[in-house]
Amino acid sequence: MFATHSPFAVGWGAGSLVIENIDFAGILLGGLSAGTVLFIVSVGLSITMGLMGFVNLAHGAFAMFGGYVIVLAMNRAHVGFAAALALGFLAAAALGAVLERLLYRRLYRAGELDQVLFTIGLIFIFIAATVIVVGPESQLLTLPQSLRGQLDLGFTHYRTYSVFLIVVGFLIVAGIWLAIERTRIGAQIRATVDNRRMAESLGINVDRLFTITFAFGSGMAAIGGGLGAEFLGLDPQYALKYLVYFLIVVSVGGLGSVVGVYCAALLLGVLDFVLKLYVPKGGTMFIYVLTILLLLWRPQGLFGRKET
Repeated sequence: MFATHSPFAVGWGAGSLVIENIDFAGILLGGLSAGTVLFIVSVGLSITMGLMGFVNLAHGAFAMFGGYVIVLAMNRAHVGFAAALALGFLAAAALGAVLERLLYRRLYRAGELDQVLFTIGLIFIFIAATVIVVGPESQLLTLPQSLRGQLDLGFTHYRTYSVFLIVVGFLIVAGIWLAIERTRIGAQIRATVDNRRMAESLGINVDRLFTITFAFGSGMAAIGGGLGAEFLGLDPQYALKYLVYFLIVVSVGGLGSVVGVYCAALLLGVLDFVLKLYVPKGGTMFIYVLTILLLLWRPQGLFGRKET
């Protein structure tokens, strides 16, 4: 079976694929679907870090929080899948907005070490709160009937839910790109990233923009946490367990680059599937080595802008 400790090569619940029998199309589709979940969680981190310059290591905690809201709403309150996703997004976005106003804003001008210590401490608060409120057990997403089984793609049969994830990921990256490139608030975000002081002098309310952006990023993390719960699972250690992978995707794709994070997540997802197939004992190590070599070559990431 695919290793369950990696967010790229993961178990697939009752419909698990046996790695010895998987074909090229299965590897590609599996990597794309796993990479899509990683993108949905990581894209908010890329936007907030690129805009605010804040080292928010607690981003995965918002994914965990939203994932718990989504999964518990479906499993215990019998809320529909789409409604649960919307509820998780709104809950995480609201929590993100509150914490940004009360806590994060106080550390925008602090050093990176202070930001790291603060966000790591926030992760442990989320972990403790989750254990107290929900318990230490892992939570699994129960898929609606329409997303179960396999889908005939013509060239192969593959899990309906995995195909659904790939389609959703494409729609999300297209929607966010259009919002950033074609809307007024997107223009304000780009202006603030380029030159905050100039943006403020033009009348842009940067503080409000930060709150909106942080809330949106937290909501997107929640969507990723919920969509990925079917094969990643959810437990109180989620925010720490997958933190390094979120950071790899953002670093490789480039801060503030939505398309870059998308391509990096898909690339890493497919690459990890291939490495797990041919080098099962050292596949994850190769991911780390390749990331280090790439960042030595391009510190700004594949799609990040080089600072002048």
